[in-house]
Amino acid sequence: MKFILYLLRPIFFCLACLSPLVVSLCWAQNFPAKPVKFINSFPPGGPVDIIARSLAEAMQQSLKQVFVVENRAGAGGNLGADMVAKSAPDGYTVLFALDTTFTVNPSIYKNSPYKLSDLKPVMIMASSGLLIGVNPSTNIKSMNDLIARGRSQGLTFSSGSNGSPGHLALEILGDLAQIKITHVPYKGNTPAVAAIISGEVDGAVLATPGMLPFVKAQKMNALAVTSLKRSRLAPDVPTVSEVGLKDLALEVFYVAMVPAATPQELVSVLQQSMAEALMRADLKARLESLDLVILSEIGVAASQHLESLRIRYAPIIKSTGMQIE
Repeated sequence: MKFILYLLRPIFFCLACLSPLVVSLCWAQNFPAKPVKFINSFPPGGPVDIIARSLAEAMQQSLKQVFVVENRAGAGGNLGADMVAKSAPDGYTVLFALDTTFTVNPSIYKNSPYKLSDLKPVMIMASSGLLIGVNPSTNIKSMNDLIARGRSQGLTFSSGSNGSPGHLALEILGDLAQIKITHVPYKGNTPAVAAIISGEVDGAVLATPGMLPFVKAQKMNALAVTSLKRSRLAPDVPTVSEVGLKDLALEVFYVAMVPAATPQELVSVLQQSMAEALMRADLKARLESLDLVILSEIGVAASQHLESLRIRYAPIIKSTGMQIE
């Protein structure tokens, strides 16, 4: 009997090794078996929220399960990120955020409630540029005008929050052009844009879609965009590189993340469904109307991309003195 058991040991060992894989594969085949939560870590109505809700609707149809969006904004996206980082790694809680939560926040929030290693990318879904816009009452009509005004009198610029893309961009602009810009953070891009129109601030560097309606209504002067190419929605507005500020060129990236321990089989299900949704004609047209460029970047490439941005921004944040206000 002992001899037979000895001969069977390799088989038992193989079965023991295979069983987690079998369980994981079976789990993936049945996933999702209950509602999935998309946690939007930025205010409602913005690009992150629109992407999350658009994907929730499309994935609900393709995966035959309920997808709900919850808004958990605050601390530059850290509140939502912390919630997801501490959730069960079972694929049922997915974070939707801007890259700045992982590329800027580590340099300005010294006591983050979670570690970057607690989360991993599902996908970098899309990117977009920013638009530098000012209130017409400033009489600033070009980047040269803005720089002259900034050096002689200083400027006030709004942003969607501390650590947001707009905050980062205005700090880079101030450093590059050697001008004084006072940062005024708001709770989201919508009130930050409203502050420009009302004259509470001189201008801002914010997501293009939220600014363009006011540019077209002649309630805002558009000076430049931070994207590498001119915006399809504002082809007459030059890029920052074209006006001699190439180091201000930056884009915002929209990311989906899950707890780091989430099995890859479940992540793959989410990735495939997201990629298919992003290629749907209706959803693609909707995102492009918001000046978003679809990327669908996953895996190691997505992780390395975010890390390269963090490395790029860290010395900029240090040299400019960018901080939580």
